[in-house]
Amino acid sequence: MYDKKTTQQLIKLGQSLLKDSRSAIPEILIDDLRKVINFHDWRYYVLSDSIISDLDYDTLFKKLKALEEANPNFKSKDSPTERVAFGLTKDFPSVKHIAPMLSLDNSYNAEDLKDFDESVKKLTDQEHIVYTVEPKFDGAGISLVYENDNLFVAATRGDGVKGDDIINNAKVIRSIPLSANFKQAGIQKIEIRGEVLIRKDVFDKMVEQQKQDKSDWQELKEKGEKNIGSEPKVFANARNTASGGLRMQDSKEVSQRGLEAFVYFTGYAIDENGDTILRKSLKTHHETLQLLYDLGFKAPMNEITVCENIEQAIKACSDWEEKRADYPYEIDGMVVKVNDLDLQEICGSTSHHPRWAIAYKFKAKTSSTKLLNVEFQVGRTGAITPVAKLDPVHLAGVTVSSISIHNEDYIKEKDIHIGDTVIIERSGDVIPQIVRVIPEARDGSEEQVVFPSHCPECETELKRVEGEAAWRCENSICPAKVVEGMIHFVARDAMDIEGFGKSQVKRFYDEGFLKNIPGIYKLPYDQLKELEGLGQKSIDNLTVGIEKSKIQPIHKLVYALGIRHVGKGTAKVLTKNIRDIIELKGFDLETLQAMEDIGPIVAESVHEYFHNENNLQILAELREAGLNFTQEIKENTGNQILAGKTFVFTGTLEKMGRNEAKDMVEQNGGKVVSGVSKKLDFLVAGAKAGSKLKKATDLEVSVLTEEQFLSMIVDGI
Repeated sequence: MYDKKTTQQLIKLGQSLLKDSRSAIPEILIDDLRKVINFHDWRYYVLSDSIISDLDYDTLFKKLKALEEANPNFKSKDSPTERVAFGLTKDFPSVKHIAPMLSLDNSYNAEDLKDFDESVKKLTDQEHIVYTVEPKFDGAGISLVYENDNLFVAATRGDGVKGDDIINNAKVIRSIPLSANFKQAGIQKIEIRGEVLIRKDVFDKMVEQQKQDKSDWQELKEKGEKNIGSEPKVFANARNTASGGLRMQDSKEVSQRGLEAFVYFTGYAIDENGDTILRKSLKTHHETLQLLYDLGFKAPMNEITVCENIEQAIKACSDWEEKRADYPYEIDGMVVKVNDLDLQEICGSTSHHPRWAIAYKFKAKTSSTKLLNVEFQVGRTGAITPVAKLDPVHLAGVTVSSISIHNEDYIKEKDIHIGDTVIIERSGDVIPQIVRVIPEARDGSEEQVVFPSHCPECETELKRVEGEAAWRCENSICPAKVVEGMIHFVARDAMDIEGFGKSQVKRFYDEGFLKNIPGIYKLPYDQLKELEGLGQKSIDNLTVGIEKSKIQPIHKLVYALGIRHVGKGTAKVLTKNIRDIIELKGFDLETLQAMEDIGPIVAESVHEYFHNENNLQILAELREAGLNFTQEIKENTGNQILAGKTFVFTGTLEKMGRNEAKDMVEQNGGKVVSGVSKKLDFLVAGAKAGSKLKKATDLEVSVLTEEQFLSMIVDGI
């Protein structure tokens, strides 16, 4: 970004600005200060190579701030002073990404990468493919949009289609430029993808301080001190800390988290005429990263490797795996990408991942520790889950102290004893597992794990159904089942009661304000206000969330009830052709199994639920509380013109949404499926249709435009 000559000039300019500059014209002085501060920000936050003392930097910054306040007509949105805190952000509105932020397909060995190479060659009809290999950062994904050189949008990854607007928080992350000279590259608008993370040593210092704060707090508590506030928290890992930091309400606190942003991809860039720059002026992925790096972004140019073939890419991945521990940031693998942007376009993407890139996941990290005890937890379906309590061990960026050991058979298979030294690993750096015990480390003090015969919560005798691994408590009023059932009921995928989380359910239950699911709609709000930390605003939000849940569609209520084996999709199937939930009570096993995708196990579970008196009482109380139990059934058209026909929709539909299109097919007797095969009758292709269109064409499946599909409905086939 800065050549040697410019660097020398800015260093000298900074030195002169540290001296008395009152005689300078304010506009010129402000411009000079901004140039110098931006330069030193780049040295420190992008290159990690500061060449100015903190005192001198602060002096320059204060001078700039004072001059801008004295001369408000010279203020600018891209000034370094605009990185100051913006106060509280109470809501994070959704922002639609210019293009979906897809996930990456994973590989775990050289053979997987070779298969990927063969796939790319087949898709592109090319024998020679150049790849890039770069670190797969273990942080939080972000999207940055610059328009007319200025940062215009900053958003979290979200669900890949929409994310949260975090523009104020992004502005305090100093490795994210507030402006960049994209005009020199002919770019008017650009979307950049990146990862927000925290350097290992910075995170370790934060945790060390938090542990000290927690120790001090505990000491004060033991002395009987009052007004010491809540117990200080200790961050679990850098990834979650970075992700949580992006959505903090106070940007001042965000600025203190040590967040940095690496950028690694540009999927959209246009000039002032709206023409794409990518694949026109910029030909390769490496070129796009070089451009971003030259403009002051923290791009992985020192880490990226350009490989002439897949064998070189495999070696690069292997080399990085060896030096992973020495890298300053947490990475959980490498990303292999097709370098040529034209070939990327040809490869295309699935609905889940690009076909021109793949993640090479490092081998799971392992460590040994002591198994101190085994506790038995009761889930909402009554399943008893043994949880191993470990001597805490730091593994792949997190501290592991508890691990599920699944069931009795698993314990016997692994020959797990209390007191054993065990090897644990985090497969894919996500879920820790006990790989094996080390019997050679036993000294005779180990104890066999005895699975309980009765529920640890209510003392009911446990039952194990033949063919299942889990022991279960069948007591419908078991306290643990009741609490877990309520947590499931209020969750986002169920009744989606905003402001009602797991901790609140447990707290209200422990305080005696909540006993069962119907009790959610009978909470004594006046008494809840007396609870510490629960103010009127929280009560108001909770009240609104509970009232809104009463009008949820009946399929969400059926899912929320927590009927065993009934997921979200099954709940929709069960309620598709009924007007009232209670109709399910009248369905026998044969009727239930006649429904699409309902097998004997699900049918029996549903039948059992709707013939249990306790459950029927819950339903009666929920109906009385005002919950929606009914729906109108859209009558199918009389001629059923699509009977027996299967459809797949791909691309962007302009006149209707996917759900509307699906309903239209089903109302006319047809069926919408997800995959393209020879058995498919029709593929409806909207704008920007991708791989499914190509596959349908290859298989000679009938392809319809959106207009042709609508004509089919109106006019008949």
